Amino acid sequence: MLEKILDSSLYLGFKTPLLLIVLIALEAVLSADNAIALAAIAQGLSNRKLQQYALNLGLIFAYVLRISLILTATWVIKFWQFELLGALYLLWLVFNYFTSEENEEHHHHSLQFQSLWQAIPLIAITDLAFSLDSVTTAIAIADDLWLILVGGTIGVITLRFLAELFIRWLEEFTYLEDAGFITVGFVGIRLLIRVINPELVPPEWLMVSLITIVFAWGFSKRSNPVSQTSEIVTTELSQANQKIEEAEKISSS
Repeated sequence: MLEKILDSSLYLGFKTPLLLIVLIALEAVLSADNAIALAAIAQGLSNRKLQQYALNLGLIFAYVLRISLILTATWVIKFWQFELLGALYLLWLVFNYFTSEENEEHHHHSLQFQSLWQAIPLIAITDLAFSLDSVTTAIAIADDLWLILVGGTIGVITLRFLAELFIRWLEEFTYLEDAGFITVGFVGIRLLIRVINPELVPPEWLMVSLITIVFAWGFSKRSNPVSQTSEIVTTELSQANQKIEEAEKISSS
């Protein structure tokens, strides 16, 4: 009897950290396409400081929405309308991106925002739409609510650093932004299929494989470093000329 108790406690002792590791790994894998979508949205702002503010504030709101989703998940999953709205939103985001004007400098499409508060709600809602997929997967793996909450918290923190990294990579790799929105389309289609017929939903390994292939293409071509250097030099020269002109005006007056 004592051996059974010890064995069961030992099993529970190993099971909890193991489940936590699985949930963290799951969040990291499922966050890649989410992170690049958020990075692309933030990149629609004019400078890096505004992009960081948008990610910080957007993900704070996103965290509140994600925790609310986790706490109400057993109720939310009863209504297919939520997944339908999430699927339609993600597909709209992809459509809106690929029908936007192409950026002449980087030769790819780009979302543009006039103010910080246009990007923040979009970041929060986009994360919520992605969470409809990841949270239901987490619930299927773990029964303990606190484990799912910890996994979701770590997921948002991971998302913040990944998005920051992807903002730099989007400027460095030509096809990466297009690849990111293609994977967003995959997630939207997967949610839509789950609404129509859950038995037809593609397995997780297939989704991960497709996303890996698309990201490999996204990282396949770097932007021209020579042109980027010349652009930086040109900008610095123009700024120097402006300062010289201003100094001459001041001295002449």
